[in-house]
Amino acid sequence: MFRRRSNSHHDQENNEQQSESKIVELKNALGPLSGRSSKYCTDACLKRYLEARSWNVEKSKKMLEETLSWRSTFKPEEIRWHEVAVEGETGKVYRANFHDRYGRTVLILRPGKQNTTSIDNQMRHLVYLIENAILNLPEGQEQMAWLIDFTGWSFSTNVPVKSARDTINILQNHYPERLAVAFLYSPPRIFEAFWKVVKYFLDPKTFQKVKFVYTKNKDSVELMRSYFDVDNLPTEFGGKARLEYNHEEFSRLMAQDDVKAANLWELDNKHHNGTTNGYSGAEVVPEPEFLASAAS
Repeated sequence: MFRRRSNSHHDQENNEQQSESKIVELKNALGPLSGRSSKYCTDACLKRYLEARSWNVEKSKKMLEETLSWRSTFKPEEIRWHEVAVEGETGKVYRANFHDRYGRTVLILRPGKQNTTSIDNQMRHLVYLIENAILNLPEGQEQMAWLIDFTGWSFSTNVPVKSARDTINILQNHYPERLAVAFLYSPPRIFEAFWKVVKYFLDPKTFQKVKFVYTKNKDSVELMRSYFDVDNLPTEFGGKARLEYNHEEFSRLMAQDDVKAANLWELDNKHHNGTTNGYSGAEVVPEPEFLASAAS
C-alpha cells in the first residue's frame, strides 16, 4: 500500500511521458501538414484523437485524416453567422450566457423549437455553434456541456432519426473528447422509442456522457446540480434563472465572434505567414487585449 502511494507520482510522470511519445508518434505518422490542417493539429488536438481511439496510433491517424478531409470540404471555420442565422431564430440551439462549474461552454438545445426542414442547413448551424463553443472556452478547458430541453417536443416537431444520426456522427467523428456531458431534461415517455433507435449510433464513450434527468428522480437531479449552479440554471432545467433567447442580441454577439474566429484562422489574410498557431488559440480563450482588438 505504502509503496504504491510513493510510486503514484512516478506513475503519473510515466503516463505523461507515454502520452507525449504517442503524440509524437501520431505526428510522425501524419507526416507534414500545411495550412489549416497544421493549425488544427495541435498537440492538444492529437491527444483528443488518441484518447478517443484508446491511444491506438493507427486508429487515431485514420480518424484524424477523416476529420481533415471533412473539414476541407465542410469548412466549418468559414461558416459565418449570417449564413445560418435563420436557423437560430427560435433559439433551438444557442450558446448559453453561463458556464458549468468546470468552466465549460454550455450549448442549450431545444428540439421542440425546430423551425426549418433542411437537415444540411441545420447541421451547418450546429457545427457553427460547436466551433463557437470551442472558441469561447476558458484557458485549460477543452470541453463543452449540452443541455437538452424537451418542452414542446413531439413526433411532429421531433428531430428526424437522420438528423439525430448526423449530429452524433459529426460530434463523435470530428469533435472527439469535446463533449463532457449531455443532460436530457425530462424527456417525454414517447421519446423512449426514439432513443431506442438513436442510441445505436453512439459509441460507448459518448453513450456514457448522456445523462437523463427526471424531476422525480432525486439522484439524476443531484447529478445535474453537481455540474451547474442552480442560480445560473434556467427554470426549464430546474434552476432559478429566467431563460430568454433574444435573437438580435445573440446575432450581435455572433458577429463579434466571427471577427475573432477570422483572426484566429487568419482568414482575413490567407497569405499571412505569422507564427500564431491558430487552433490552439481556439482551445484557450484569447488574451483580453486580443478580444478588445477583435471587438473594436
